Amino acid sequence: MKPNDVNPTPANVSPITVGSSEPTLTSPDQQQAAANIVRNQIENLYAGNTQATAEPSQAIEDVNPYDRTHTVNPQPTADQWKQYHSAWQTYYQKYYEGYYTHHLKQITAQQTATNPNQHYFGGQPAEEPATETLSKDEALFDLRQKLLSKVQASAKKARKSRHFVPITSAIIVMLIFGFLQYNRIIIANVMAYVSPGSIDPQNIVIDPSTDISVGPDPRLIIPKINVDVPVSYDIGNDYASQMKAMAVGVAQFAIPGADSHPGQVGNTVIAGHSSNDLLDSGDYKFIFAQLDKLTVGDSIYANYHGKRYTYTVTGKSVVEPTDVNKLVYPTTKPIMTLLTCTPLGTALHRLLITAEQVSPDPTKSTAAPATNAAAPTTVIPGNSPTLLERLFGQK
Repeated sequence: MKPNDVNPTPANVSPITVGSSEPTLTSPDQQQAAANIVRNQIENLYAGNTQATAEPSQAIEDVNPYDRTHTVNPQPTADQWKQYHSAWQTYYQKYYEGYYTHHLKQITAQQTATNPNQHYFGGQPAEEPATETLSKDEALFDLRQKLLSKVQASAKKARKSRHFVPITSAIIVMLIFGFLQYNRIIIANVMAYVSPGSIDPQNIVIDPSTDISVGPDPRLIIPKINVDVPVSYDIGNDYASQMKAMAVGVAQFAIPGADSHPGQVGNTVIAGHSSNDLLDSGDYKFIFAQLDKLTVGDSIYANYHGKRYTYTVTGKSVVEPTDVNKLVYPTTKPIMTLLTCTPLGTALHRLLITAEQVSPDPTKSTAAPATNAAAPTTVIPGNSPTLLERLFGQK
């Protein structure tokens, strides 16, 4: 076969007669072979090969013209998706920035055309770019944001500093020490708004002048400040005895010239805590926290030896802890003086509440006993020592 022959004629195919309208194939096998040759040539044309294969029937059987020949595109990775979305976000951000800037300039131009003397954007002329000036609120907002950023940066830097832990530990120790030193001030002011005692409904007196019988246990009852507390009489006036007695209630502070009992002419002095240290024992550390609320005319009741004595408040005063002589004065009446520390949470001064007996009849009171109190003391009892006083000694 010559190279220029495009359509070679197989040996078993009859030659085409010149002048005839179509070729003549002698048998079905010849027709099939001719068709295979044509198909093979067409496929070679599409594949870029102009030469027919040596075995056309075998090539036709191996190649399926309906198979897909394109390659599968790889799926995008996570980083590609992030880049894709970031590109779109950047695009929209720039788009809307340009959009609003354009419209802002248009509005500014319209306002300037309407009123040329009007200034906008923080007092600057409208024709100046709006982005170069800020309003007062915007400036304050920016200032706050800058300060907040600086504080956050400084705090972050401090936390990373090697001095952060020691400084924090020192602050915590100081807070604990401060609480231990001044806890009575905090708690006392809270307790001043909380009932320091529990009033028995049977002790609520309707008629103060009524002479009634009570139990043998000595008690002090002040309805106005909700106090109903045991009283310890005939104890020493030294500091240790007073603190021990006030841990279980209130205590008589008897000194020569002021050592009477209820129903006797003279001054009966009763001491109680308004505040005390949280570490101290006792259930009555804040029993007189509201004592300063008493005013002239308020009633006080004292149960003593199975009898109730009623007193009416006649005065209030604040004295120094060393003013023991304020408790001793001549009198022909049965008097009761309640004392406690003031201001709340401290032992700087002493609050004295003076009351006179009104029931039973004070004129029938017995005479004051002979002085049997211990040696006079120079300090009125107060709170227990604070943490610093315990560490370095009391004043």
